Amino acid sequence: MSDSAEQRAEQRTERRREQRTGPVGATGGAARAGDPALVEALRAAVRGEVAGDRASRALVTMDASNYRRVPSAVVAPRDADDVAAALAVCRERGVPVVPRGGGTSIAGQATGTGVVLDFTRHMDAIESIDPATRTAVVRPGVILDDLRRAAGAHGLTFGPDPSTHSRCTLGGMIGNNSCGSHSVAWGTTADNVLALDVLTHGGERARLAPGGDGVPERLRAGARALVREELARLRTGFPDLPRRISGYALDALLPENGEDWARAFTGSEGTLGVVTSATVRLVERPGARVLAVLGYPDESAAAEAAVTLLPHHPLTVEGMAADLVPGTERASLPRGEAWLFVEVGGADAAEARAAAERLCRAAADTAADHLLVTDPAGRRALWRVREDASGTATRMPDGSEAWPGWEDCAVPPARLGAYLRDFRALLAEHGLRGLPYGHFGDGCIHVRIDFDLVHDEGVARFRRFSTDLADLVAAHGGSLSGEHGDGQARAELLPRMYGPEMVELFARFKDLWDPAGGLNPGMLARPHRLDENLRFASLPRRPVTDVAFGYPDDGGDFSAAVRRCVGVAKCRNPSGSPGVMCPSYRATGEEEHSTRGRARLLHEMLAGEVVTDGWRSKEVHRALDLCLSCKGCRRDCPVGVDMATYKAEFLHHHYAGRLRPPAHYSMGWLPLWLRAVSAGRVAPLLDLLARTPLAALGKRLGGIAPEREIPSLPRAPFLRLWRRELRRRRAEGGRRGGRRVVLWPDTFTNHLSPEAGTAAVRVLEAAGLEVVPPPGADRVCCGLTWISTGQLDGARRVLRHTLERLEPVLDAGVPVVVLEPPCAAALRTDAPELLPDDPRAKRLAESVRTFAQALEEYAPDWTPPRLDRPVAGQTHCHQHAVLGDAAERRLMEKAGLTGELSDGCCGLAGNFGFEKGHYEVSVACAEEKLLPSVRAAAPGTELLADGYSCRTQLAQLGGYRARHLAEVLAEALEGAPG
Repeated sequence: MSDSAEQRAEQRTERRREQRTGPVGATGGAARAGDPALVEALRAAVRGEVAGDRASRALVTMDASNYRRVPSAVVAPRDADDVAAALAVCRERGVPVVPRGGGTSIAGQATGTGVVLDFTRHMDAIESIDPATRTAVVRPGVILDDLRRAAGAHGLTFGPDPSTHSRCTLGGMIGNNSCGSHSVAWGTTADNVLALDVLTHGGERARLAPGGDGVPERLRAGARALVREELARLRTGFPDLPRRISGYALDALLPENGEDWARAFTGSEGTLGVVTSATVRLVERPGARVLAVLGYPDESAAAEAAVTLLPHHPLTVEGMAADLVPGTERASLPRGEAWLFVEVGGADAAEARAAAERLCRAAADTAADHLLVTDPAGRRALWRVREDASGTATRMPDGSEAWPGWEDCAVPPARLGAYLRDFRALLAEHGLRGLPYGHFGDGCIHVRIDFDLVHDEGVARFRRFSTDLADLVAAHGGSLSGEHGDGQARAELLPRMYGPEMVELFARFKDLWDPAGGLNPGMLARPHRLDENLRFASLPRRPVTDVAFGYPDDGGDFSAAVRRCVGVAKCRNPSGSPGVMCPSYRATGEEEHSTRGRARLLHEMLAGEVVTDGWRSKEVHRALDLCLSCKGCRRDCPVGVDMATYKAEFLHHHYAGRLRPPAHYSMGWLPLWLRAVSAGRVAPLLDLLARTPLAALGKRLGGIAPEREIPSLPRAPFLRLWRRELRRRRAEGGRRGGRRVVLWPDTFTNHLSPEAGTAAVRVLEAAGLEVVPPPGADRVCCGLTWISTGQLDGARRVLRHTLERLEPVLDAGVPVVVLEPPCAAALRTDAPELLPDDPRAKRLAESVRTFAQALEEYAPDWTPPRLDRPVAGQTHCHQHAVLGDAAERRLMEKAGLTGELSDGCCGLAGNFGFEKGHYEVSVACAEEKLLPSVRAAAPGTELLADGYSCRTQLAQLGGYRARHLAEVLAEALEGAPG
């Protein structure tokens, strides 16, 4: 070894020692987490926001990887000058800096112990789009879908499109050299970056482009010397495959490659410099697309077939196996146990379809079946199945956890089938399981593996497997990373792919850019060990089981429930996106109001390092305060995070033994107050008082938003009206025949919207059913209002009393029809999860039916009256999340009610929109989808909303009268034989 090599080795050892003991220059605690002096220095220098509080730091301790590091502060720079100022402060104090976009990195490179630069808040502008040259100039915080929409106005798009396209940033894509499903046609991010404006850790400004004219002389001369010295190694040391993402792209600086500095920088994971602007290439969008889904007997057969389709110039060749497809989605796919999703483009629909048909004919010898999907909605639905795999794969079919770490290895496409067989054998050898899927046309495989990253033995197995898999990938001529970068997950193993000499060149290149080692230390060059900084190391070693809910899908362990969030950030989808999750994030755009942000804070609460107050945490309480408990995440989150349940759990512990907010008593106990009012027959008097100045005092005492109107109370509750009708029938000697069903008298229908109950009885009886109230109907309740306010001891008492009264119904197997969607959802999910040891709760959950489900299941031959009119309105968020609305849609179709009800959350969400301090967010949620859809409705459109909250929100914010579907059908039955 030469003297210079020995010196470099000694320097590496010293730097590694520094990284083991703390951040660069952090001796003496200068950069300890939350250091007030650092925060003040940054605030004095930077015009953007600087945060050193516990919540802000807790929100960025993790990305979508297995790793966790606690930063000192978070800076949201406004422009390049702000970035330079923040770098100067950090450089002076020896504090490391980590650039961060959407935080969806899967290898740990978006976490750090120093200052995190958040580019999503301010540096998110699309500066220009030039259709003539097909280029765009963007800031690093631009969300990919925003660029694609803007470019789409010119018939263009940005080619790389990872599954996180709705929330990942261009800066993050440049850092990781992201790819996506269309890379077989349009390449990686590096193939589509033309020039970059970059700031080095030392404060130098560089314009990176082919030729290097805008590169500082010091850096350019050093890199050219390195290339001249190592020409042979750089020309022969990189594998030739489409998805070689690992390491630095030093070969881009070779003379024959045009000395392309932008390409060499792309994929450097924030370790060389900080991007402040990027000029990117745009590609022409096909005039039409057709999705061909090809079915194969297994994943290896699909993998081997993928490479044979490339000569047909597809836009995508994506693969996944049956174990990643929910059972409800299987019917939409062709026969097979594995599928290739192959998208083909054309100038028009006919050309695209013809190209797809040619491809399917070519695949006929290997594919068992195929399906061509031409309509955009159908293609989107199938692509969502594929895109959600990154979250779905975090749970094995038996519900056990699976994790990234070996998320995106790539091999030459022709070797993919053989690699998958060897990969499966290696999993079996280590006693592990995984669910592979990915970009088969590029030889890139995604997989989540059921590593045990909580216990020492499991972590040791993780390390052994990682080492063996690195050798396997290298043996197949592949790359350890084929899309998401090396980060901490794989960088330690780069010598097994490249050899120690090439990795030494990586370290020298890093030192040219960043001699002080201040940019994202521990990534790529001189990396941390792959089993350091694991996110689970800080969590309690024993399951957190002293909780109110049963968490049946997480072994009763609250910490396992919180671990469900892996950070793929689908909850950060912007306003207008499909689905319900997460309405408060869509309204505020703040990370702490996303499902991921709240899960991060709960994780840190359990860890106790940053958020130190446990269940009493003000930071967690503040983040959960704007959770509407819509349960949208329970369905829309790929891993089934249920933040409504976590919020109720938290509030239960947070207020244990303490006085609660007034709204918890006024609205959490609403069934009791309304029952008392009904029994006292004072509803008309109270309704009158609610229209006087005394109402303001009542709202203030009850913690109710002053902007809200107190809903009117009917003169008689539904049960009183119904019993009066039943007495009349008995006196006349009449009795309805048919299948008996119990109609649940929920609080909202009974005391606030009796017309919905009366209508439901009318329709159900017209369908031939015998409709009866439950035993002790005045005293049954689902406990919803206690649950949503976290009064879980009260909720359990209410539910136990209810179950005692319902025992005869449950024993007789009589179905229970529930009109109010959140009450049905509470009985379906919350009741058995709050009373996991009471079999009656499970039996009740199984007996619950919605209004439309009851008609479809128990009166299948009944034909509803034809209304033949358009509809607008909204599917209740709990219906979307827990119950599903397929039966409702089929019933509407039979009745000639045409049009789509919007998804989303109305923003009232039971008590949420009535609570003081929530009004503005409540209105913003309604303005996202519901109110615009109703305003756009044509005259004569029927407004439907099965949820009382949705109807109330429409009435109070727009003066609109919406009705339950039962009311609309009952009106049409007037005059018909009973």
